[in-house]
Amino acid sequence: MAENGGCCPPMDLFRSEPMHLVQLILPIESAHLAVAYLGDLGLIQFKDLNSDKSPFQRTYASQIKRCGEMARKLRFFRDQMLKAGLTPATRSALEDDLEVDSLEVKLGELEAELIELNANSNKLQRGYSELVEFKLVLQKAGEFFQSALSNAEAHQREIGSTQTGEESLETPLLEEQTADQSKQVKLGFISGLVPKAKSMSFERILFRATRGNVYLKQAVVEHPVTDPVSGEKVEKNVFAVFFSGEKAKNKILKICEAFGANRYSFSEDISKQAHMITEVSGRIAELKTTIDIGSLQRDKLLETIGEDYERWNILVRREKSIYHTLNMLSIDVTKKCLVAEGWSPIFAMKQIQDALQRATLDSNSQVGGIFRVLHTKESPPTYFKTNKFTSSFQEIVDAYGIAKYQEANPGVYTVVTFPFLFAVMFGDWGHGICLLLGTLYFLVMEKKFSSKKLGDIMEMAFGGRYVILMMSLFSIYTGLIYNEFFSIPFELFSPSAYGCRDPTCGDSTTMGLIKVRDTYPFGVDPAWHGSRSELPYLNSLKMKMSILLGVAQMNLGIILSFFNAKFFRSAVNIWCQFIPQIIFLNSLFGYLSVLIIVKWCTGSKADLYHVMIYMFLGPTDDLGENQLFSGQKTTQLVLLLLAFVSVPWMLLPKPFILKAQHNNRHSGQSYIPLQDTDESLQSETAHDSHAHAEFEFSEIFVHQLIHTIEFVLGAVSNTASYLRLWALSLAHSELSTVFYEKVLLLAWGYNNIFILIIGVIVFVSATVGVLLVMETLSAFLHALRLHWVEFQNKFYEGDGYKFYPFSFTLVSEEEE
Repeated sequence: MAENGGCCPPMDLFRSEPMHLVQLILPIESAHLAVAYLGDLGLIQFKDLNSDKSPFQRTYASQIKRCGEMARKLRFFRDQMLKAGLTPATRSALEDDLEVDSLEVKLGELEAELIELNANSNKLQRGYSELVEFKLVLQKAGEFFQSALSNAEAHQREIGSTQTGEESLETPLLEEQTADQSKQVKLGFISGLVPKAKSMSFERILFRATRGNVYLKQAVVEHPVTDPVSGEKVEKNVFAVFFSGEKAKNKILKICEAFGANRYSFSEDISKQAHMITEVSGRIAELKTTIDIGSLQRDKLLETIGEDYERWNILVRREKSIYHTLNMLSIDVTKKCLVAEGWSPIFAMKQIQDALQRATLDSNSQVGGIFRVLHTKESPPTYFKTNKFTSSFQEIVDAYGIAKYQEANPGVYTVVTFPFLFAVMFGDWGHGICLLLGTLYFLVMEKKFSSKKLGDIMEMAFGGRYVILMMSLFSIYTGLIYNEFFSIPFELFSPSAYGCRDPTCGDSTTMGLIKVRDTYPFGVDPAWHGSRSELPYLNSLKMKMSILLGVAQMNLGIILSFFNAKFFRSAVNIWCQFIPQIIFLNSLFGYLSVLIIVKWCTGSKADLYHVMIYMFLGPTDDLGENQLFSGQKTTQLVLLLLAFVSVPWMLLPKPFILKAQHNNRHSGQSYIPLQDTDESLQSETAHDSHAHAEFEFSEIFVHQLIHTIEFVLGAVSNTASYLRLWALSLAHSELSTVFYEKVLLLAWGYNNIFILIIGVIVFVSATVGVLLVMETLSAFLHALRLHWVEFQNKFYEGDGYKFYPFSFTLVSEEEE
């Protein structure tokens, strides 16, 4: 930035940095390195010179595809590390010996190895889960057979002990049965596990499908088991279905498949079942050992990847952003160099040239890069150099609209006016201290929170920590002026100036008080609080103060419009916009502000409502007791006349002057000057239509008419809008009083510790929830509206676009 002569230091935030359009001609062999160095510098915003081409038609599409594939592999590694409970190590510096080609090969090898380990692990895990389920089936279903055998033997012994061979009626039937073994029906069974949630439906469907010709036995598994198919823990039941016939078997198999039941077959012989359980237990132990070894090997591989993950990720993101930028460059017809265009601050010229020279040396290129400044009619982007303190205030302004190139920036004044207007509505030094303590916590933990992922609300509060810091400091200041600490007044600076006239004035009303000392030195005298006149007095004070603050801030906005007009050398805006606006506003509301100050200084009982109303309705009437100074009626007539004159002054001259200027510029231009050779490749097509647009007088006149009506009506409505400062301050004070008197003092009056504890909890909850959260948000939004609408619309156009330089830091933030 050019040095500013004179006594005053330059205000970097008042106007955006001077920018220029530059052209870079880069040899192919050094282009990649040059763009990388410019990305480290972060002070040039490249223009897309290939906007007519699709992403697949651009020169470096294949390299971007390669980087995208490497990014996919890195995302795969990150997901695997998160599943394993590992965190990638953070490394700040890049190693110089790491190349993209070798990284691509390495990532491919690591991915193949990890996929193979995962496949083997999944296969072993599935086998392990199947064996665990098989063991459960052997144990639970084996109990079915053991129980059935025990019941059959007991039943047989009972029959044998109660019946004789010849005397039994059933003897012939039994003999016939044993005689014809071929006629016996052989029962089959299917066993397995079914999800517990589906067991009732499973049983019902089996019964309906086989018409009740099956016998189902189920046993609950105590602990969830890992399903071999899904790999998730599921609560299951062991089942055994006994059936007769092939047809029933086929139906049961289909039902098992539909319900996701895993089937396991085993022998009916109990001795063989015991042998199988022993064998399966041995295989489970072997598989468990193998799985543990594989898991250790996989974790070791992931730890190795995690050590270099951040470094690889940064490199891949850098490479991808470099190739994206190179795709915005135009290739010269000789195919030997790339042409780039972009915006950069003027102060960065030397740094960019140094970066190009360094790229030429490091790439061993025989030809250096060429840096040229281009002439263009295109409006440059807006760039403010901010720090972590001013950036949050600048974002408040940018949320309304990005400043036009080098117009006056309201962010300079917002640093002070925004927290001050907030504090006028929030004034309580107790609540201000609470906000300050919360902000100090953010400031102490700043480094930790900056590198941490916070929630949405926490992220927003942390981002605006310096705004909240200023809001809390100003709230303490205005709270001391209002003399309110959680609505309690204190005699901080001296005793109250008022005392009792006699012993009968103990009701704390001003009717019984007289002034016995000097005036209270700072803020509101504590004697006013709790008095009969408290509300009328504070209402009058805060309402008049709101008007004074509003008129002052609106005047500041109009004065900034003068500095804008002066900077852009627009005499018509000074004479036909600034002067009539400042006259109109101050003829009415500036005069009202003067009357307020005069009334405060003189102690007059004049009715200002009556003065302002009859200034319009009866300007020649006698003021009577409402006269505050000599010559007031003449002054009001002059001011009223100036206000009426300023309206047509704003409306009529400007359109006609602009029409005359347009005619003078285009009269007698039969020849067109030759174009400068240093023109941008895009400037002619992008801005030719604007350069030769016809002057529409009717459109300009209607625009000026709307602007005039908006200002005249806005002068009234905007001044009234500042009364929200009074309204919210009153609401905050009254809410604080209600919580203190109706909750805390009421609980204290019961002389009961239990009720007192409840009262303190309710008081703290109400104070935090309502006054420190909801009221803070409410006052913040109202202060935001006063800045955006009442202040900024006086001078701020906000139709610019932000400077987004190519920077690796910004690329990393966007990726995250």
